[in-house]
Amino acid sequence: MTLILSTWVKFAFLFAPFFVVSMFLALTRTDSLAVRRSTANRAVFAALCISLVLFFFGSPLFALLGITLDSFRIGAGILLFLSAISLVRDGVRANAEVPSEQRDDVSVVPLAIPTIVGPATIGTILVYGAELHGLDMAYGLIGLVLALFSLLVCLHLSAWMERILGKTGLNVLSKVTGLILAAMASQIVLTGVHGFMQSAGAYQN
Repeated sequence: MTLILSTWVKFAFLFAPFFVVSMFLALTRTDSLAVRRSTANRAVFAALCISLVLFFFGSPLFALLGITLDSFRIGAGILLFLSAISLVRDGVRANAEVPSEQRDDVSVVPLAIPTIVGPATIGTILVYGAELHGLDMAYGLIGLVLALFSLLVCLHLSAWMERILGKTGLNVLSKVTGLILAAMASQIVLTGVHGFMQSAGAYQN
């Protein structure tokens, strides 16, 4: 139960819900409520499908490429840290901006990719998926699904959240999320460095 809750919270912050809500509102400003709900459903479903592939694909991918988990931890942590800095500084996740041209369907691009699942999110999901084994992987999967369900609820309540919090409030909460993501990124990098040091010590012995 603790692992489910921990994974839920980690993924909930990883998906940066307040930034996603801001993007969703900007992209669907002229749409009706029914269209907004349909767009939210499709976006989160697409993000779920992508996340599930990444969650289970991490270990085979690392083995295929000959990359150690600790190496990828460091790379993914750095990428997540850069994304966190972008959120803290501008309230916007790196590589996720409102497109200049009008799109008929924004649910998959740019909402699912790269707003919900961007480069930093991809790397982090690969790491978390590779870290878990057996029953822990099932618990982690439940946490992932719960985080995306929470995001879906936020998107369905986006208009209400905007009225209560305002654009400034959403922007502030996005920056707070960035601070938490920076701490998560630091922990991932430190874990990778610690693993490297242990491997080096074992190799020398």
